[in-house]
Amino acid sequence: MLIRFKRAVNNVNLIRFRNIIQILTFILFIYGGYFAIDLGSRLPIFACPYNDTTSGACYLIPLQHQLSMPTQVLLGGASIAVITGILVFLFWFVFLNKAWCGYVCPFGTLQDWMTKLRKSIGIRYSTYTQHQFEKLSKIKYIFLFIVLVFPLLMGVGLLGSEWSAAFCKICPARIITPMFSGDFSQWAIDFSSKTAILLTTLGVVFAGLFFIGSFIKKRFFCFFCPMSALHYIFSKISIVQFKKDGSKCTRCGDCYAVCDMQIKDIADNVTDTNILRDDCILCLKCIAACPEDDVLHFDIFKIKAFTSTKEGFEKRMGIEYLKANNDK
Repeated sequence: MLIRFKRAVNNVNLIRFRNIIQILTFILFIYGGYFAIDLGSRLPIFACPYNDTTSGACYLIPLQHQLSMPTQVLLGGASIAVITGILVFLFWFVFLNKAWCGYVCPFGTLQDWMTKLRKSIGIRYSTYTQHQFEKLSKIKYIFLFIVLVFPLLMGVGLLGSEWSAAFCKICPARIITPMFSGDFSQWAIDFSSKTAILLTTLGVVFAGLFFIGSFIKKRFFCFFCPMSALHYIFSKISIVQFKKDGSKCTRCGDCYAVCDMQIKDIADNVTDTNILRDDCILCLKCIAACPEDDVLHFDIFKIKAFTSTKEGFEKRMGIEYLKANNDK
């Protein structure tokens, strides 16, 4: 019975399964507020609180508000709130690791849908060279610096209150996600101060670049996402891990060919067991595309929950169907 269940999981139609999960979670985190669902404000995804109908909120905004408290307050009684917030964030994160990006984040799902639209109208997507990839993938850490350090500078008086939640003001999710509930008010520039003009103008520019970039490159914004960087910092404590047995790898490149994030290591690295990288969104498409048994696997509590198999590869690629027809 267990063997039959494992075969069914390893042979699953991953595209269909992922599409269903993404649709359901998009509805949950964009419209869940209509049903009085409240999952708190410590979520490891871009569920933006500027969208009044969301069922939960991205952890980055309360984190910025907490870190911007005066130093004596932050290191005093408020430290309990900060520690509690981090623990709640980790509670959510530990169960899915970076699969939050690949399956749950509404901003990631929107990019996947835009990719499908681009394909349907015949627009070719571009790719990065490895040099460009390595440079661009570091930008997420610049944004994470803004998230973590700018509030601390406010707390010690080096930045004024107009810098409050600076990243959220430049984040395209603040502008785009409310649109799905009919709110276009975030497409505006705040003229209350020079800093507000700068930050909200950057927000509008980044929102425009999000749409343009998503029609040029798969998961365009995910390369620059500070939440993804934060995920990676804590990825080793998650109960789910992404592993590779390099001794069985033939370096055929099928995994790299389907990787939306262009992670070359997934194909070329045959020495590291832990193959998760900071740009990975744990969509598991590489596992589904691998034609070898047990080369790539998604583990829960160190137990292989989804692994590459020849049988699963053949079923997903339609090889079994072609074989059956050829035998007639």
